[in-house]
Amino acid sequence: MERTLVVLKPDAVQRGVVGEIITRFEKVGLKVVAAKMLQPSEDHYFHHYETIGKVVSRRGKEVFDMNLDYMMMGPVIAFVLEGIEAVELVRKMVGATEPKSALPGTIRGDYAHMSYAHGDKAKTGIPNLVHASGDSDEAKLEVAHWFSESEIFDYTAVHEKYTQKGKK
Repeated sequence: MERTLVVLKPDAVQRGVVGEIITRFEKVGLKVVAAKMLQPSEDHYFHHYETIGKVVSRRGKEVFDMNLDYMMMGPVIAFVLEGIEAVELVRKMVGATEPKSALPGTIRGDYAHMSYAHGDKAKTGIPNLVHASGDSDEAKLEVAHWFSESEIFDYTAVHEKYTQKGKK
């Protein structure tokens, strides 16, 4: 089983769509093994977005700063999902990072619409509702950054008898 980090960003919390988004992950068979609401510090976000995600290196300091301001505007809900090829599945369900490009049926395609061009012109981060780990290596680093081992739970979900050989 693979684990991945999902962070519901301040716009998801403030719009009251947290339950709908989590439900979509659960309906597809992913299991929530850790969850918490918090308002991380700038240092926490720097580690997440630059040390792990390399945003400054890839997109530049201005983009990083706009994203940081956006993430600091309110609390987030972070959780760990577990399932078969969870990272790839979550990325598919979340949709393209730019909401304008996200396909209908994805979380961003159904709940957001802003373009990078508009965000750049307005000098603001893009409200795209959710962060999802980009690959399995990044997921391992992100999960360890956001959660201690004691905050991650191991339990058997009812549907696992269909996805794990030998489970009854």
